[in-house]
Amino acid sequence: MPAQTRAICVFCGSRDGRNPAWRAAAEATGRGLAEAGYHLIYGAGDSGLMGAVAAAADAAGGTAMGVIPTHLMQREGQGRDAGRLIVTETMHERKKVMIMNADAIVVLPGGPGTLDEFFEMATWRQLGLHAKPIYLVNIAGYWDPLVALVDHVVAQGFAEASFRDYVTVVEDVPALFDRLARDLSSRQSAAE
Repeated sequence: MPAQTRAICVFCGSRDGRNPAWRAAAEATGRGLAEAGYHLIYGAGDSGLMGAVAAAADAAGGTAMGVIPTHLMQREGQGRDAGRLIVTETMHERKKVMIMNADAIVVLPGGPGTLDEFFEMATWRQLGLHAKPIYLVNIAGYWDPLVALVDHVVAQGFAEASFRDYVTVVEDVPALFDRLARDLSSRQSAAE
């Protein structure tokens, strides 16, 4: 992978969910990452939205690194679309490896595991452990309740108002790629 290649960590469900728009968005995200020249970092599962992102990136000629803990290899697969597979001992180690190798974090629809990943990344950002942009891809309003919860937590004084600024909500995949291009370009310019 060339030094200038940006890596995007994608968190999402290991299931498809009930709305076909979520799988379509996962496929569009994987395809878009490959077409934009981004390297995918994902949870190495072959099922659900996670598998859809990776398969679409692979089919479009993209590169991917899958990170999976040993205890999930039987349940979620073994990253057949990952050019590189890293096996960790714990879920925490998995998230740490993923974020350490990423330039940005994308969160597609998902369940409890995806929520855990989102909140851990947002908490690490709040604590200053990383400064990477976090994007919630709010397909068909999936994340509306989460956004309302974050706003409620801030309004009730359990987080600083700046906590809300750590997360960019985009309504669709084209908006995600517009923001990624703009934000990563400005971050690169600031670093030069």
